[in-house]
Amino acid sequence: MNELRNIHVVDDDAAVRDALGLLLLSHGYAVRVFESGERFLEALEPHWEGVLVLDVRMAGISGLDVFAQLRQHNSELVVIFLSGHGDIAMAVGAVKQGAFDFLEKPCAERTLLDKLDDALAVASARRQMRGSQEAGQARLGRLSLREREVMERILAGKLNKQIADELGVAVRTIEVHRANVFAKMAVRSAVELSQLLAGLERN
Repeated sequence: MNELRNIHVVDDDAAVRDALGLLLLSHGYAVRVFESGERFLEALEPHWEGVLVLDVRMAGISGLDVFAQLRQHNSELVVIFLSGHGDIAMAVGAVKQGAFDFLEKPCAERTLLDKLDDALAVASARRQMRGSQEAGQARLGRLSLREREVMERILAGKLNKQIADELGVAVRTIEVHRANVFAKMAVRSAVELSQLLAGLERN
């Protein structure tokens, strides 16, 4: 999987925007810059991932409003706020609502780069988790109706003979279905199967 290096910058101060863009490009990040929250939201695609560096106070829609819309649409972007001194309380509040962190302007280059790398690590973990979720759902989709019926009873803790009696088939048939369920779901036991499905339900 390619290393995740995507950084999106939203700031209505042209000097800050240009300086950040050049700094990030010089360190090998893939950078998109936007002059306003409106422009960013117009361009935003559901598949975008990585880190969003977001100014708090901007002409037009504020950074906090942009963040609220991202939360509403379950965006995968990890958000770092850039805040002036008077915005710190608001930025801290946003962190409590799920933003990764905030940095006060002006920010030292090393501090910014270290924080971005930490945030990108979170973004990469989200990507990996999303991939696991998609793989788990795909495995579920490969189960036949009868295999799903058997799986439900396995998760209820029932033995092969009990399942066979309920479904009116031979125990050997249930053994085959159980083996197929484990193989298709890529698990080795009922415990692993339960843990996998619990993870899918949480997400």
